[in-house]
Amino acid sequence: MEDSSTPTATSSTHYFSIFTNYPLISAFTAFAIAQFIKLFTSWYRERRWDLKQLLGSGGMPSSHSSTVTALAVAIGLQEGFGGSHFAIALILASVVMYDATGVRLHAGRQAEVLNQIVFELPAQHPLAESRPLRELLGHTPPQTSCFSSDSVFHLPREQVVAGGMLGSVTAVTGYLFTRIATS
Repeated sequence: MEDSSTPTATSSTHYFSIFTNYPLISAFTAFAIAQFIKLFTSWYRERRWDLKQLLGSGGMPSSHSSTVTALAVAIGLQEGFGGSHFAIALILASVVMYDATGVRLHAGRQAEVLNQIVFELPAQHPLAESRPLRELLGHTPPQTSCFSSDSVFHLPREQVVAGGMLGSVTAVTGYLFTRIATS
C-alpha cells in the first residue's frame, strides 16, 4: 500500500497548485482584460477593429502596468504589505512602469531616426536592404493637444496609470471574490 505523501503525489499536487495561485491568476487576468480593452480603445480612436491590439504592446490601458500592479497588490493582500515578497513585486512594478513611460518611448524615437538614415543610404550600401527597426516599442507619445477629446489615448503616463488602476482593481476584486468563496 502506497502512502499518499510520497514525492510523486506531493509533486503532482504541487504542479496543480499553480491554478489556485491568486497573485498569478490576478496578473494574468489583468493582462487579458487590458489587452481586450485595447481592442475597443483602438476602435474608438481609429474607427476600425485592429486584432493586433490583442497581443501588441503600447496603447490604452498599459497591459504591462496592469499585470505588474495586479501581481504586487495581490501579493500584498495575500501575504501582507510589509513582507519581502511585496517589496520585490513593488520594485518590479515600479521599474516596468517607469520603462513603459519613458525608456521604450525614447528607444522607439531612436529607431525612427535610424530607419530614416538607413532609408537614405545608397542602394549599394550593405545596410540599405536591412529590415526596419520597430518604432512603436511602448506607449504612444502625446500626439494631440491635452484639451482634445481623445488625447487620453495618446499620453503615455495616463496609459500607464490606467493600467495600474486596472491591475489594482483586478487584484482587489479577485481577493474579495476568493474571500467570499471560501467563507
